[in-house]
Amino acid sequence: MISRNQSATSRVHICHIIFRLDFGGLENGLVNLINTLPHDRFCHTIICLTYAGSFRERIVRTDIGIFEMHKREGKDLRLYGRIHKLLCNLSPDIVHTRNRPALDMLAPAALAGVKRLVHSEHGLDMLEFSGKHRRYNVLRKLSRMVVNRYIAVSGDLAAWLHNEIGIPQKKIALIYNGVDTDRFSPGASSLALPYGFLPADGFLVGTIGRLEPVKDQLTLARAFCRMLELQPELRQRARLLIVGDGALRTEIEKTLEAAGVSEVAWLPGFRDDAADFYRVLNLFVLPSRREGISNTLLEAMASGLPVVATAVGGTPEILADGISGTLVPPEDVEGMSQALLRYANDRSTLERHGSEGRSLALEKFSLQSMTRNYQKVYESLCIDA
Repeated sequence: MISRNQSATSRVHICHIIFRLDFGGLENGLVNLINTLPHDRFCHTIICLTYAGSFRERIVRTDIGIFEMHKREGKDLRLYGRIHKLLCNLSPDIVHTRNRPALDMLAPAALAGVKRLVHSEHGLDMLEFSGKHRRYNVLRKLSRMVVNRYIAVSGDLAAWLHNEIGIPQKKIALIYNGVDTDRFSPGASSLALPYGFLPADGFLVGTIGRLEPVKDQLTLARAFCRMLELQPELRQRARLLIVGDGALRTEIEKTLEAAGVSEVAWLPGFRDDAADFYRVLNLFVLPSRREGISNTLLEAMASGLPVVATAVGGTPEILADGISGTLVPPEDVEGMSQALLRYANDRSTLERHGSEGRSLALEKFSLQSMTRNYQKVYESLCIDA
């Protein structure tokens, strides 16, 4: 654990409670927020219900307390008491829980005397795919008794919180994720591709993310195979890149092998050099079945890439269809393959949509804009108290 700087007691102390601190969109947003909020006005503690992985190394501040609670599988009743005791000792000004796995930590926070509670929703997983899971939604409705402010990362999630959970609109803040437009920007890539993988006139289609059913990279694999079936001559220059690891990997590999296209696809597994991967791509694809606001979508746009994405969750709020990319229905192999074909055969549209995406990222989804909006929420709670 890194101890919190004791000289920081005059600053607003925010305790962030998350399931784990590892590679992921929620975690990336939290680290970006901690790194960019004014250091002279805020200090932070992170409580991980499970563990903190190497992702913690992305935190540039040295005064951040990180606690790993090592939650047991299933219902760990002792965890509530341990969280309560820890919060009593920390005495934070604000506790901020994120997503369903941390939702029931609001109770020990309230019992510990924390007066300012924030809960944010960053996207629903496969357990809550429809947003109508009875038990979890009852828990969210009970949270209305103690939560001062809810944050949604998309208009879609904000509407769900209001209409399904019954949160008053005045208690919901819509804050889009922000992207580091300096780190993620067009330019030369230093990525070492497999020898002979990408020809000089290559068309490289790719995605980055956890290989899980909700992200549905399997549909992308099938769409890529279908594109080559529809236009076989593309096999000479079209290539597929799927970065990440997870439960879908074996099925994706089997799909590519059955179609006879394994040699024109590369699945390098999990990598930590995303910016270089974006720079080597020609087209980014987000095939998710459900999304809040995808960090990879924002990173791809900031990197100057056109995007083919499924019209789910908050994605249509970010991606301008026909301007910075193309929206297709989820799990629609044929629709996605047709979108891939259009970009493969139209270099001018490919470049124009990529340029427009970069402009949108700079204008509406900067890291600075996201940080200002979170700062307003935190400061308003301190003023209202």
